[in-house]
Amino acid sequence: MAEQLLPTPSHTIGPFYGHALPFPDGDRIAPQGHPDAISLHGYVYDGAGAPVPDALLDFWQAAPDGSLAGTPGSMRRDPSTGGFLGRNGVDFTGYGRVPTDADGHYALHTLPPGNPGLPYISVCVFARGLTHHLFTRAYLADGADPLLDSLPAGRRATLIAAGGTNRAYRFDIRLQGEGETVFLEFR
Repeated sequence: MAEQLLPTPSHTIGPFYGHALPFPDGDRIAPQGHPDAISLHGYVYDGAGAPVPDALLDFWQAAPDGSLAGTPGSMRRDPSTGGFLGRNGVDFTGYGRVPTDADGHYALHTLPPGNPGLPYISVCVFARGLTHHLFTRAYLADGADPLLDSLPAGRRATLIAAGGTNRAYRFDIRLQGEGETVFLEFR
């Protein structure tokens, strides 16, 4: 009798976002060498606490002056080939896209967001095992905020990036289980 294989759940087949959608300099929202640049970095973990090596994270944020308009330039395309030409290197666009590496780590280089209230960067997570992408926020400071104030202390902590040296903030994302990051619903 031939071995009978069980069907594989469709949500584990893919897509594998980290291989298909990143673009060069997707992690450099801030113009290179800008004196006010900050780094947001961390790891994406699955429900078992293992790093997710093929996740893709989209980031968007307000400019330092609070503007949400952004400047075109994040995805400049070559009109003849459709290939990526890169950012213009001067303007702040407010958008970035970063895959996780083999260790589940990501890093984003940007400018401090100037949104009203506590500064935060919006994050959208695409990863294997997710049937729908997830939204969350990485707050760069703790304090009074309608969203943070609505959460129990343990859940609130999952949205606050830890400040480090050299203007770096660490923000880990846990997709499920203990310490699961708070994810937001958009309608």
